[in-house]
Amino acid sequence: MRIFEKQMKTALMMSALVLLSACSDDAAKVSLGLFTTKDVIVSGWTDPKVTGVTCHVSHIEANLDFADPSDMSIACRQTGPITAEQMSQVKLGNSGEVVFSTSKSVLFKSLKVRRVYDPESKTLLYISYSTKETSGSHHHALSTVPLFGTDAWDWASSQVKK
Repeated sequence: MRIFEKQMKTALMMSALVLLSACSDDAAKVSLGLFTTKDVIVSGWTDPKVTGVTCHVSHIEANLDFADPSDMSIACRQTGPITAEQMSQVKLGNSGEVVFSTSKSVLFKSLKVRRVYDPESKTLLYISYSTKETSGSHHHALSTVPLFGTDAWDWASSQVKK
C-alpha cells in the first residue's frame, strides 16, 4: 500500500509541475499598485504559421473580478525569417484568421488576435480585439509587419493582381 501511495504522490507532483509550466506564456507582469488587485500582463507569442513574427499583447488582469477590462495593446515585429513557404500557409482574404485567443471573463468574453494579409501593401496586419462590447465599444488595437526585405517579398509581389 505504501508503494502505491508514493507512486500516487509522485504522479500528482509531476502533474502539478506540468500544469504550472504550461499555464503562462507571460513575458511580463506589472502590478498597478499596492492597493489594487490588477496587473498589466504582457503575453508574448510567435505566430504559429509565420514563425518569423513575434507579437506581444498587453492587457489588464483583474485578479478578484469575474471579468478583466477589455483594453489592450499589441506590438508585432519580425524576429526571424519570413519565407514564401510560411506565407503560402496564411489564409488570404480580408477576414484573415485567428492566431491567438485567451479568455477575459467567465461570461464568454475573450481577447483575440487575428492575422490579415494586405496584398496591396504586402503587409501582415495583426488586430487584437475584445469579443464583447464594453463602454459602447469593441476595444481593439493594430500592429503591422511589412514583408519588405524578407524572403517572402517575391512571393508577395507575385500575388498582386494585375
